[in-house]
Amino acid sequence: MITRGRRRTILGAFLLGAWGLGIAVVVQRGFFRERSAVLAEAALRLGPSTKYFMVEQGGRQIGYASTRIDTTTTGFEVIDQLTAELTVAGQSFPASARAVRTLSRGFALRTFDVAMEAPTAPLRARGVTEGDSAVVFVLEAPGQPADRQRIVVAGPILLPAVIPSAAMLARTPKVGRRIALASIDPTTMTPSTIELRIAAESLFTLVDSARFDATAQVFVAARTDTVRGWRLVPTSGAGFSGWVDAQGRVIEATQPGGISLKRTAFELSFLNWTERLRRARTPGRAREAVPPTDLIEASAIASGVSFDGEGPASLRVRFLGADPTGLDLAGGRQTLRGDTIEIRREGRERLTAPWSLAAPPADFRRTFARELAAEPLLQTGDPAIVALALRLAGPSRDPALVAARMNRWIHDSLEKVVTISIPSATQVLRARRGDCHEHTQLFTALARAVGIPTRIASGLAFVNGRFYYHAWPEIWLRDWVAVDPTFGQFPADAAHLRVVTGGLTRQAELLRLMGTLRLEVLTP
Repeated sequence: MITRGRRRTILGAFLLGAWGLGIAVVVQRGFFRERSAVLAEAALRLGPSTKYFMVEQGGRQIGYASTRIDTTTTGFEVIDQLTAELTVAGQSFPASARAVRTLSRGFALRTFDVAMEAPTAPLRARGVTEGDSAVVFVLEAPGQPADRQRIVVAGPILLPAVIPSAAMLARTPKVGRRIALASIDPTTMTPSTIELRIAAESLFTLVDSARFDATAQVFVAARTDTVRGWRLVPTSGAGFSGWVDAQGRVIEATQPGGISLKRTAFELSFLNWTERLRRARTPGRAREAVPPTDLIEASAIASGVSFDGEGPASLRVRFLGADPTGLDLAGGRQTLRGDTIEIRREGRERLTAPWSLAAPPADFRRTFARELAAEPLLQTGDPAIVALALRLAGPSRDPALVAARMNRWIHDSLEKVVTISIPSATQVLRARRGDCHEHTQLFTALARAVGIPTRIASGLAFVNGRFYYHAWPEIWLRDWVAVDPTFGQFPADAAHLRVVTGGLTRQAELLRLMGTLRLEVLTP
């Protein structure tokens, strides 16, 4: 089950994160209000262009990508495409993403249309801004009614994919300079700040054109160009990390699972790769000597410790190699002292609530307004969601008992399969299938529908001596209690290490830990 849940996390992170295609938006407060005229003037230097990239993993090409910028009378149209052969849990399959965005001269979003193609769950997300006050967002999946949401914002917005260009064009790039961007999570409407730092400057030799080598039957470099680049890194939280040129166009970037994107000529990125695929699929041809890297195993974190039987009731772990700033490592079942996190599974006394669903405290709904509210893709008021929640609750008004019934029903009723999508509670209920994200999204909607404060936790689950990325709900009884409908645990064992709480944008903060985080288990 952890493997299935991890598939979706990795694939979603790769397809949606590689080009900033996620739902996250950046609000142009402060920094951009003061510099909107500067950006509009600087944008005049950004002419039409198309850049191509090799998508590599472990030195082996697994796909290609491109970014095309077209100028219009009112701004820009930016088209990103990415296609790759991914290996997850021993299975290889094609996956792709395409995004079309129209932007103002100051890079503010006007419209967007994002499509993901994968064997299990094709997905389309599109939207349009209503001035500077709202975004109308529509999520579509085959065989499912469209999910339409209107998200109120406090000003013009930027999508993550255009942040590098906005950051580089606003001022002359200089090593050490920081760019602070006010942001907002549309799934929770929680404001935060993304801060990028120019960490280094260097020269790159890039292939500008190619020629066909008849002997090797591949395209090779014909002409190169020298390009100056700057390395942008997030100082905290999630955000773009890679090398860009003076106009903010990607030169090189790294992604979760050891995947990298490198700018090159069209022939090297696309034609060589498609020909290699054609040859590999020809009957009778030998397989590659080097097997593809599995994304799950490439991003797992080894600990050198394993448990027999049931998961542990307590666990002490050292959190090493990554900045914990802004993460939700402390609180509830988790205690943080220095770099050491202690996790204790909730005892029986914490599985009882001093309140009733029939008569919660007077200020209860105000205190837990966020944890009881409907959100985009989390439709607590949907008739089917409400009907199932009431049926599972029955006559009971004990929040712990009702939550346990929901946890068991989801574990028993949902087929556990990989889904590469942005989970929607109503779609999960109709499809009755999914992985840890789908299980968690549906549980959260059901619990909130009957008045149980619920939040989504994302972090790592310790399985067979390794930590894998995972998601699960937390409910409020007398404190926050972790439960896991994917594993069928109530409460969840101490092998669940919470890193962040919140919606999809907070989950994206896990990406910055990949490749740097080390975990040392101190005690079982």
